Amino acid sequence: MSPESRITELTRRRIIDRLILGNVNWAGRLDEDAFLARIYDLDGMESGDPRFDTARGDIWQHRVLNPYDWPDDWIFQDQRFGLQQGGPDEAFLKFLSEMLHPVVRSDRDEVEQLRTEFNEALAPDGYEIVQSGSISGHPLYEGRSRNSFHGTLPQLKLEQRPLLTDHRVLQEHLARIRDGVDRDPAAAIASCKELVESLCKIILDRSGVEYPAHDDVPQLYRKVSELLALKAESVPASAKGSETAQKILRTLSTTVQCLAELRNQLGLGHGRTTSSPALARHARLALNSTVTITEFLLDTWQERVDKGTLKVAS
Repeated sequence: MSPESRITELTRRRIIDRLILGNVNWAGRLDEDAFLARIYDLDGMESGDPRFDTARGDIWQHRVLNPYDWPDDWIFQDQRFGLQQGGPDEAFLKFLSEMLHPVVRSDRDEVEQLRTEFNEALAPDGYEIVQSGSISGHPLYEGRSRNSFHGTLPQLKLEQRPLLTDHRVLQEHLARIRDGVDRDPAAAIASCKELVESLCKIILDRSGVEYPAHDDVPQLYRKVSELLALKAESVPASAKGSETAQKILRTLSTTVQCLAELRNQLGLGHGRTTSSPALARHARLALNSTVTITEFLLDTWQERVDKGTLKVAS
């Protein structure tokens, strides 16, 4: 194994066996040469067939023109592509991520099932496949180290939250944020505010708490804060720790207020008459704040329900 490689032979074999035994077409809806050209410079790779100058030629000959010349799993044994033991981690992760691209696979259930299985196998080696953005409302993925802080964009694993019986609306907000961070920061900032607003309403609705239709985000957050008894939040066996936790919670409340203000000042609020000065770094700041708020509220909500101090509507 090369010094750069942390993905072991066992992990690679586990994933490859899953693909082979499950009859998973790794190229999806694309021809194999078209799929591989999305990842590799096929015209710059040597051919294994003397009749052709490059890898593009022999792949087309033996897998497109004559698809039974090579077995379906030929790619995993071909050393040119670095998917076997000792190959660079980046190549293996890119291959897996590209398998999940919406151009390659349109069935979202299949994509999510594959991603879950990939991540279970990759976890012991410190990697995971995470959403990095979106295109036309469909998620895009990339491989990253599990030890990195947030990665390219922070993640919200909403599908792993049992209290969210329907997390699609939050996923839609998140997809718009990821799609707009670099392309449309103002829209991403607006969607950050909307994600927090939707989450607060979900928590209140599922807890049977009524609220006026005109309540804004800070007002909704205050109701959620009261519902979850955040003022009583403490660090067991540490008075100073509890005091510090309260300071952080006060900061969290201020962050919610600032997120709403940021949306009004840099986002799309109140029918702007001039273009927004928002930059990608402002959108990332809003996204990081949104992830912090969302994760804390979801964690606390789950803890209160698990302890029986809060009930949820069926």
